[in-house]
Amino acid sequence: MATTPIFNASCSFSSTRGIDCKSFIGLRSTVSKVSVASSRVATSQRRNLVIRASESGNGHAKKLGMSDAECEAAVASGNVPEAPPVPPKPAAPAGTPIVQPLNLNRRPRRNRASPVTRAAFQETDISPANFVYPLFIHEGEEDTPIGAMPGCYRLGWRHGLVEEVEKARAVGVNSIVLFPKVPEALKNPTGDEAYNDNGLVPRTIRLLKDKYPDLVIYTDVALDPYSSDGHDGIVREDGVIMNDETVHQLCKQAVSQARAGADVVSPSDMMDGRVGAIRAALDAEGFQNVSIMSYTAKYASSFYGPFREALDSNPRFGDKKTYQMNPANYREALIEAREDEAEGADILLVKPGLPYLDIIRLLRDKSPLPIAAYQVSGEYSMIKAGGVLKMIDEEKVMMESLMCLRRAGADIILTYFALQAATCLCGEKR
Repeated sequence: MATTPIFNASCSFSSTRGIDCKSFIGLRSTVSKVSVASSRVATSQRRNLVIRASESGNGHAKKLGMSDAECEAAVASGNVPEAPPVPPKPAAPAGTPIVQPLNLNRRPRRNRASPVTRAAFQETDISPANFVYPLFIHEGEEDTPIGAMPGCYRLGWRHGLVEEVEKARAVGVNSIVLFPKVPEALKNPTGDEAYNDNGLVPRTIRLLKDKYPDLVIYTDVALDPYSSDGHDGIVREDGVIMNDETVHQLCKQAVSQARAGADVVSPSDMMDGRVGAIRAALDAEGFQNVSIMSYTAKYASSFYGPFREALDSNPRFGDKKTYQMNPANYREALIEAREDEAEGADILLVKPGLPYLDIIRLLRDKSPLPIAAYQVSGEYSMIKAGGVLKMIDEEKVMMESLMCLRRAGADIILTYFALQAATCLCGEKR
Protein backbone atom coordinates (compact mmCIF):
# COMPACT_ATOMS: atom_id res chain seq x y z
CA MET A 1 0.00 0.00 0.00
CA ALA A 2 1.36 3.44 -0.94
CA THR A 3 2.13 5.77 1.92
CA THR A 4 3.22 9.38 2.13
CA PRO A 5 6.97 9.82 2.60
CA ILE A 6 7.73 12.00 5.59
CA PHE A 7 11.50 11.82 5.74
CA ASN A 8 14.16 11.47 3.01
CA ALA A 9 17.83 11.06 3.78
CA SER A 10 20.92 10.44 1.63
CA CYS A 11 22.16 6.86 1.53
CA SER A 12 25.47 7.51 -0.17
CA PHE A 13 28.10 9.39 1.80
CA SER A 14 31.89 9.10 1.41
CA SER A 15 33.02 8.03 4.86
CA THR A 16 34.72 5.20 6.65
CA ARG A 17 31.65 4.73 8.91
CA GLY A 18 28.89 2.62 7.41
CA ILE A 19 25.33 1.91 8.54
CA ASP A 20 23.35 -1.04 7.29
CA CYS A 21 20.02 0.30 6.01
CA LYS A 22 18.37 -3.10 6.38
CA SER A 23 18.85 -2.97 10.11
CA PHE A 24 16.41 -0.02 10.39
CA ILE A 25 12.70 -0.79 10.23
CA GLY A 26 10.87 1.45 7.80
CA LEU A 27 13.91 2.46 5.72
CA ARG A 28 13.82 1.71 2.00
CA SER A 29 16.85 2.28 -0.14
CA THR A 30 18.43 1.24 -3.41
CA VAL A 31 21.77 0.70 -1.69
CA SER A 32 22.83 -1.58 1.11
CA LYS A 33 25.07 0.81 3.03
CA VAL A 34 24.70 4.35 4.33
CA SER A 35 27.92 6.34 4.38
CA VAL A 36 28.05 9.39 6.59
CA ALA A 37 30.09 12.34 5.38
CA SER A 38 32.58 13.90 7.75
CA SER A 39 32.89 17.11 5.76
CA ARG A 40 30.57 17.65 2.79
CA VAL A 41 28.18 15.60 0.76
CA ALA A 42 28.70 15.26 -2.93
CA THR A 43 25.40 16.10 -4.54
CA SER A 44 26.17 13.81 -7.45
CA GLN A 45 26.20 10.83 -5.06
CA ARG A 46 22.89 11.70 -3.35
CA ARG A 47 20.22 9.03 -3.07
CA ASN A 48 17.11 9.37 -0.89
CA LEU A 49 15.81 7.23 1.96
CA VAL A 50 12.07 7.45 2.46
CA ILE A 51 10.85 6.99 6.01
CA ARG A 52 7.14 6.43 6.37
CA ALA A 53 5.46 6.89 9.75
CA SER A 54 2.96 4.17 8.92
CA GLU A 55 5.73 1.60 8.65
CA SER A 56 7.19 2.17 12.10
CA GLY A 57 5.63 0.67 15.18
CA ASN A 58 4.88 3.86 17.06
CA GLY A 59 4.19 6.26 14.19
CA HIS A 60 7.56 8.06 14.50
CA ALA A 61 10.33 8.09 11.89
CA LYS A 62 13.33 5.95 12.84
CA LYS A 63 16.58 7.68 13.72
CA LEU A 64 19.55 7.22 11.36
CA GLY A 65 22.23 7.48 14.01
CA MET A 66 23.60 10.75 12.60
CA SER A 67 25.22 13.42 14.75
CA ASP A 68 23.96 17.01 14.82
CA ALA A 69 26.91 18.07 12.62
CA GLU A 70 26.16 15.37 10.07
CA CYS A 71 22.45 16.31 9.96
CA GLU A 72 23.35 19.96 9.45
CA ALA A 73 25.91 19.05 6.75
CA ALA A 74 23.26 17.03 4.92
CA VAL A 75 20.81 19.94 4.98
CA ALA A 76 23.49 22.46 3.97
CA SER A 77 24.37 20.31 0.95
CA GLY A 78 20.77 20.39 -0.20
CA ASN A 79 19.77 16.97 1.08
CA VAL A 80 16.75 18.27 3.06
CA PRO A 81 14.55 15.65 4.74
CA GLU A 82 11.01 15.65 3.49
CA ALA A 83 8.05 16.56 5.69
CA PRO A 84 4.39 15.90 4.97
CA PRO A 85 3.00 18.13 2.23
CA VAL A 86 0.89 21.20 2.97
CA PRO A 87 -2.63 19.87 3.52
CA PRO A 88 -5.17 20.86 0.89
CA LYS A 89 -7.68 23.56 1.75
CA PRO A 90 -10.92 21.94 2.92
CA ALA A 91 -13.66 22.18 0.32
CA ALA A 92 -16.81 24.14 1.01
CA PRO A 93 -20.16 22.43 0.39
CA ALA A 94 -21.76 22.75 -3.01
CA GLY A 95 -23.67 25.95 -3.43
CA THR A 96 -21.47 28.02 -1.10
CA PRO A 97 -21.30 31.56 -2.52
CA ILE A 98 -17.93 32.89 -3.64
CA VAL A 99 -17.25 36.14 -1.80
CA GLN A 100 -14.37 38.47 -1.12
CA PRO A 101 -12.98 38.01 2.43
CA LEU A 102 -14.21 40.62 4.88
CA ASN A 103 -11.59 43.25 5.67
CA LEU A 104 -11.31 42.45 9.40
CA ASN A 105 -8.30 43.28 11.53
CA ARG A 106 -9.65 41.23 14.39
CA ARG A 107 -11.39 37.88 14.17
CA PRO A 108 -12.15 36.68 17.73
CA ARG A 109 -12.93 33.19 16.43
CA ARG A 110 -9.20 32.64 15.90
CA ASN A 111 -8.82 32.27 19.67
CA ARG A 112 -11.57 29.65 19.74
CA ALA A 113 -10.31 27.55 16.83
CA SER A 114 -9.19 24.42 18.69
CA PRO A 115 -9.67 22.73 22.08
CA VAL A 116 -6.06 23.52 22.98
CA THR A 117 -6.48 27.21 22.18
CA ARG A 118 -9.78 27.44 24.00
CA ALA A 119 -8.25 25.84 27.08
CA ALA A 120 -5.25 28.18 26.96
CA PHE A 121 -7.42 31.29 26.93
CA GLN A 122 -10.12 30.14 29.34
CA GLU A 123 -10.73 32.94 31.81
CA THR A 124 -12.56 31.00 34.52
CA ASP A 125 -11.72 27.66 36.03
CA ILE A 126 -13.44 25.42 38.53
CA SER A 127 -12.18 22.68 40.82
CA PRO A 128 -13.51 20.56 43.69
CA ALA A 129 -11.85 23.02 46.08
CA ASN A 130 -14.51 25.56 45.05
CA PHE A 131 -17.36 23.38 46.35
CA VAL A 132 -19.04 23.27 49.74
CA TYR A 133 -21.25 20.19 50.01
CA PRO A 134 -24.61 20.72 51.81
CA LEU A 135 -25.59 17.58 53.72
CA PHE A 136 -28.88 16.85 55.49
CA ILE A 137 -28.64 14.86 58.70
CA HIS A 138 -31.13 13.22 61.06
CA GLU A 139 -31.14 11.10 64.17
CA GLY A 140 -32.01 7.86 62.38
CA GLU A 141 -29.60 5.12 61.38
CA GLU A 142 -30.88 4.72 57.82
CA ASP A 143 -30.59 7.21 54.97
CA THR A 144 -33.98 8.58 53.89
CA PRO A 145 -34.42 9.70 50.25
CA ILE A 146 -35.70 13.23 49.70
CA GLY A 147 -38.43 12.96 47.09
CA ALA A 148 -38.07 16.48 45.67
CA MET A 149 -34.28 16.21 45.45
CA PRO A 150 -33.29 13.08 43.50
CA GLY A 151 -29.96 11.72 44.72
CA CYS A 152 -30.13 13.55 48.07
CA TYR A 153 -30.87 11.97 51.44
CA ARG A 154 -31.34 12.70 55.07
CA LEU A 155 -28.22 10.94 56.20
CA GLY A 156 -27.84 9.04 59.44
CA TRP A 157 -25.35 11.16 61.35
CA ARG A 158 -23.24 8.20 62.54
CA HIS A 159 -23.26 6.11 59.38
CA GLY A 160 -24.48 7.49 56.04
CA LEU A 161 -23.02 10.93 56.71
CA VAL A 162 -19.55 9.54 57.40
CA GLU A 163 -19.69 7.47 54.22
CA GLU A 164 -20.81 10.46 52.13
CA VAL A 165 -18.05 12.65 53.54
CA GLU A 166 -15.51 9.94 52.73
CA LYS A 167 -16.72 9.81 49.11
CA ALA A 168 -16.56 13.59 48.80
CA ARG A 169 -13.04 13.76 50.20
CA ALA A 170 -11.93 11.10 47.73
CA VAL A 171 -12.68 13.49 44.85
CA GLY A 172 -11.28 16.63 46.48
CA VAL A 173 -14.34 18.09 48.24
CA ASN A 174 -13.22 18.78 51.79
CA SER A 175 -15.81 21.37 52.86
CA ILE A 176 -19.34 20.58 53.97
CA VAL A 177 -22.26 22.46 55.50
CA LEU A 178 -24.70 20.69 57.83
CA PHE A 179 -28.49 21.02 57.90
CA PRO A 180 -30.36 19.08 60.60
CA LYS A 181 -33.81 17.47 60.52
CA VAL A 182 -34.79 18.08 64.12
CA PRO A 183 -37.42 15.88 65.83
CA GLU A 184 -40.74 17.66 66.27
CA ALA A 185 -40.69 16.92 70.00
CA LEU A 186 -37.59 19.13 70.38
CA LYS A 187 -39.04 22.18 68.63
CA ASN A 188 -40.50 25.15 70.48
CA PRO A 189 -41.34 28.80 69.72
CA THR A 190 -37.91 30.07 70.84
CA GLY A 191 -35.81 27.36 69.16
CA ASP A 192 -33.90 26.45 72.33
CA GLU A 193 -32.63 23.17 70.85
CA ALA A 194 -30.46 25.27 68.51
CA TYR A 195 -27.89 25.82 71.28
CA ASN A 196 -28.01 22.41 72.96
CA ASP A 197 -24.35 21.38 73.18
CA ASN A 198 -25.39 17.76 72.85
CA GLY A 199 -27.82 18.40 70.02
CA LEU A 200 -27.68 16.77 66.61
CA VAL A 201 -25.37 19.33 64.96
CA PRO A 202 -22.76 19.63 67.78
CA ARG A 203 -22.62 15.83 68.10
CA THR A 204 -22.14 15.48 64.36
CA ILE A 205 -19.38 18.09 64.29
CA ARG A 206 -17.51 16.32 67.07
CA LEU A 207 -17.85 12.97 65.30
CA LEU A 208 -16.57 14.32 61.97
CA LYS A 209 -13.72 16.28 63.50
CA ASP A 210 -12.60 13.19 65.39
CA LYS A 211 -12.47 11.18 62.16
CA TYR A 212 -11.39 13.94 59.73
CA PRO A 213 -9.56 16.72 61.62
CA ASP A 214 -8.83 18.67 58.43
CA LEU A 215 -12.44 18.64 57.20
CA VAL A 216 -13.80 22.21 56.96
CA ILE A 217 -17.24 22.28 58.54
CA TYR A 218 -19.70 25.10 57.89
CA THR A 219 -22.84 25.32 60.00
CA ASP A 220 -26.20 26.99 59.53
CA VAL A 221 -27.14 29.57 62.13
CA ALA A 222 -30.91 30.10 62.13
CA LEU A 223 -33.89 29.02 64.18
CA ASP A 224 -36.19 27.59 61.50
CA PRO A 225 -35.10 23.91 61.89
CA TYR A 226 -35.70 24.23 65.66
CA SER A 227 -38.76 26.47 65.71
CA SER A 228 -42.26 25.10 66.11
CA ASP A 229 -43.35 28.00 63.91
CA GLY A 230 -40.91 27.19 61.08
CA HIS A 231 -39.54 30.74 60.92
CA ASP A 232 -35.91 31.87 61.17
CA GLY A 233 -36.69 33.89 64.26
CA ILE A 234 -38.96 34.13 67.29
CA VAL A 235 -42.55 34.96 66.27
CA ARG A 236 -44.58 37.43 68.30
CA GLU A 237 -48.30 36.73 68.78
CA ASP A 238 -49.19 39.25 66.08
CA GLY A 239 -46.95 37.43 63.57
CA VAL A 240 -43.99 39.82 63.72
CA ILE A 241 -40.54 38.20 63.66
CA MET A 242 -38.66 39.59 66.66
CA ASN A 243 -35.21 40.78 65.59
CA ASP A 244 -33.08 41.47 68.65
CA GLU A 245 -34.45 38.59 70.71
CA THR A 246 -33.73 36.25 67.81
CA VAL A 247 -30.17 37.55 67.55
CA HIS A 248 -29.67 36.69 71.22
CA GLN A 249 -30.59 33.07 70.46
CA LEU A 250 -28.42 32.98 67.36
CA CYS A 251 -25.36 34.05 69.32
CA LYS A 252 -25.82 31.13 71.70
CA GLN A 253 -26.31 28.79 68.74
CA ALA A 254 -23.11 30.00 67.01
CA VAL A 255 -21.05 29.63 70.18
CA SER A 256 -22.37 26.09 70.72
CA GLN A 257 -21.38 25.14 67.16
CA ALA A 258 -17.94 26.72 67.55
CA ARG A 259 -17.44 24.88 70.83
CA ALA A 260 -18.12 21.59 69.03
CA GLY A 261 -15.45 22.39 66.43
CA ALA A 262 -17.18 24.26 63.59
CA ASP A 263 -14.79 26.14 61.33
CA VAL A 264 -17.32 28.56 59.81
CA VAL A 265 -20.67 29.60 61.26
CA SER A 266 -23.17 30.83 58.70
CA PRO A 267 -26.07 33.02 59.86
CA SER A 268 -28.83 32.54 57.27
CA ASP A 269 -31.61 34.20 59.25
CA MET A 270 -31.35 37.73 57.77
CA MET A 271 -31.89 39.48 61.13
CA ASP A 272 -30.40 42.96 61.35
CA GLY A 273 -27.14 43.23 63.32
CA ARG A 274 -26.65 39.50 63.80
CA VAL A 275 -23.14 39.35 62.26
CA GLY A 276 -21.68 41.88 64.69
CA ALA A 277 -23.40 40.27 67.66
CA ILE A 278 -22.21 36.79 66.70
CA ARG A 279 -18.67 38.04 66.15
CA ALA A 280 -18.64 39.59 69.61
CA ALA A 281 -20.09 36.45 71.19
CA LEU A 282 -17.53 34.18 69.50
CA ASP A 283 -14.64 36.43 70.50
CA ALA A 284 -15.85 36.64 74.07
CA GLU A 285 -15.77 32.83 74.30
CA GLY A 286 -12.29 32.57 72.80
CA PHE A 287 -13.34 31.59 69.26
CA GLN A 288 -11.56 34.40 67.44
CA ASN A 289 -10.45 31.99 64.70
CA VAL A 290 -13.94 30.79 63.82
CA SER A 291 -15.09 32.48 60.62
CA ILE A 292 -18.49 33.93 59.77
CA MET A 293 -20.04 33.38 56.36
CA SER A 294 -23.00 35.71 56.28
CA TYR A 295 -26.01 35.06 54.09
CA THR A 296 -25.71 38.64 52.95
CA ALA A 297 -28.19 38.71 50.09
CA LYS A 298 -30.72 35.98 50.82
CA TYR A 299 -33.82 36.54 48.76
CA ALA A 300 -37.39 35.51 49.57
CA SER A 301 -37.25 33.03 46.72
CA SER A 302 -39.57 30.32 45.43
CA PHE A 303 -36.52 28.17 44.66
CA TYR A 304 -36.27 26.91 48.26
CA GLY A 305 -39.22 24.49 48.19
CA PRO A 306 -37.33 21.16 48.01
CA PHE A 307 -35.01 22.22 50.84
CA ARG A 308 -37.93 22.88 53.17
CA GLU A 309 -39.29 19.43 52.38
CA ALA A 310 -35.90 17.96 53.26
CA LEU A 311 -35.92 19.53 56.73
CA ASP A 312 -39.68 19.72 57.24
CA SER A 313 -39.14 23.39 58.06
CA ASN A 314 -41.88 25.20 56.13
CA PRO A 315 -43.33 28.20 57.97
CA ARG A 316 -46.51 27.20 59.80
CA PHE A 317 -48.06 30.47 58.63
CA GLY A 318 -47.22 33.45 56.47
CA ASP A 319 -43.96 33.86 54.57
CA LYS A 320 -40.45 35.18 55.13
CA LYS A 321 -40.71 38.42 53.21
CA THR A 322 -40.28 40.69 56.24
CA TYR A 323 -36.70 39.52 56.73
CA GLN A 324 -35.55 37.95 53.45
CA MET A 325 -34.93 40.30 50.52
CA ASN A 326 -37.31 41.23 47.72
CA PRO A 327 -36.24 39.43 44.51
CA ALA A 328 -36.89 42.68 42.62
CA ASN A 329 -34.18 44.56 44.53
CA TYR A 330 -30.58 45.07 43.41
CA ARG A 331 -29.13 48.05 45.28
CA GLU A 332 -30.40 46.73 48.60
CA ALA A 333 -27.78 43.98 48.38
CA LEU A 334 -25.12 46.65 48.73
CA ILE A 335 -26.67 47.89 51.97
CA GLU A 336 -26.59 44.38 53.41
CA ALA A 337 -23.03 43.80 52.18
CA ARG A 338 -21.70 47.00 53.70
CA GLU A 339 -23.32 46.22 57.05
CA ASP A 340 -21.91 42.68 57.08
CA GLU A 341 -18.43 43.89 56.18
CA ALA A 342 -18.52 46.50 58.94
CA GLU A 343 -19.75 43.95 61.49
CA GLY A 344 -16.94 41.48 60.79
CA ALA A 345 -18.17 38.97 58.22
CA ASP A 346 -15.41 36.93 56.59
CA ILE A 347 -17.42 35.69 53.59
CA LEU A 348 -20.49 37.16 51.85
CA LEU A 349 -23.06 34.75 50.41
CA VAL A 350 -25.73 35.22 47.74
CA LYS A 351 -28.76 32.91 47.72
CA PRO A 352 -30.15 31.64 45.34
CA GLY A 353 -27.34 31.37 42.82
CA LEU A 354 -28.02 31.18 39.09
CA PRO A 355 -31.07 33.52 39.02
CA TYR A 356 -28.99 36.10 40.92
CA LEU A 357 -25.77 36.22 38.92
CA ASP A 358 -26.05 40.02 38.76
CA ILE A 359 -25.98 40.21 42.57
CA ILE A 360 -22.96 37.92 42.74
CA ARG A 361 -21.14 40.16 40.27
CA LEU A 362 -22.24 43.28 42.16
CA LEU A 363 -20.78 42.05 45.44
CA ARG A 364 -17.67 40.73 43.69
CA ASP A 365 -17.01 44.18 42.20
CA LYS A 366 -17.80 46.11 45.37
CA SER A 367 -16.30 43.97 48.13
CA PRO A 368 -12.78 42.66 48.76
CA LEU A 369 -14.19 39.74 50.76
CA PRO A 370 -14.61 36.23 49.36
CA ILE A 371 -18.00 35.69 47.72
CA ALA A 372 -20.07 32.52 48.09
CA ALA A 373 -23.04 31.48 45.99
CA TYR A 374 -25.66 28.95 47.02
CA GLN A 375 -27.01 26.84 44.15
CA VAL A 376 -30.22 26.07 45.99
CA SER A 377 -32.48 23.03 46.02
CA GLY A 378 -34.84 24.34 43.35
CA GLU A 379 -31.97 24.92 40.94
CA TYR A 380 -30.66 21.43 41.64
CA SER A 381 -34.03 19.73 41.27
CA MET A 382 -34.84 21.45 37.97
CA ILE A 383 -31.61 20.21 36.42
CA LYS A 384 -32.20 16.73 37.80
CA ALA A 385 -35.77 16.66 36.49
CA GLY A 386 -34.69 17.90 33.06
CA GLY A 387 -32.06 15.19 32.92
CA VAL A 388 -34.49 12.43 33.91
CA LEU A 389 -36.92 13.57 31.20
CA LYS A 390 -34.09 13.67 28.64
CA MET A 391 -34.86 17.31 27.95
CA ILE A 392 -31.29 18.36 28.73
CA ASP A 393 -27.90 16.76 29.18
CA GLU A 394 -27.81 16.74 32.99
CA GLU A 395 -24.03 16.57 33.36
CA LYS A 396 -23.30 19.33 30.84
CA VAL A 397 -25.96 21.64 32.25
CA MET A 398 -24.72 20.94 35.78
CA MET A 399 -21.15 21.87 34.90
CA GLU A 400 -22.21 24.93 32.87
CA SER A 401 -24.34 26.24 35.72
CA LEU A 402 -21.46 25.89 38.18
CA MET A 403 -19.03 27.54 35.79
CA CYS A 404 -21.45 30.45 35.38
CA LEU A 405 -21.54 30.98 39.13
CA ARG A 406 -17.74 31.04 39.16
CA ARG A 407 -17.61 33.40 36.19
CA ALA A 408 -20.01 35.80 37.91
CA GLY A 409 -17.53 36.05 40.79
CA ALA A 410 -18.23 33.28 43.31
CA ASP A 411 -15.13 31.99 45.06
CA ILE A 412 -17.00 29.08 46.59
CA ILE A 413 -20.28 27.41 45.65
CA LEU A 414 -22.62 25.61 48.00
CA THR A 415 -24.10 22.95 45.74
CA TYR A 416 -25.84 19.60 46.07
CA PHE A 417 -23.95 18.66 42.91
CA ALA A 418 -20.61 18.87 44.75
CA LEU A 419 -19.87 15.14 44.75
CA GLN A 420 -21.18 14.55 41.22
CA ALA A 421 -19.41 17.58 39.75
CA ALA A 422 -16.13 16.82 41.49
CA THR A 423 -16.27 13.27 40.19
CA CYS A 424 -16.70 14.64 36.67
CA LEU A 425 -13.76 17.02 37.12
CA CYS A 426 -11.54 14.23 38.41
CA GLY A 427 -12.50 12.13 35.41
CA GLU A 428 -11.49 14.93 33.03
CA LYS A 429 -8.05 15.17 34.65
CA ARG A 430 -7.45 11.47 34.14
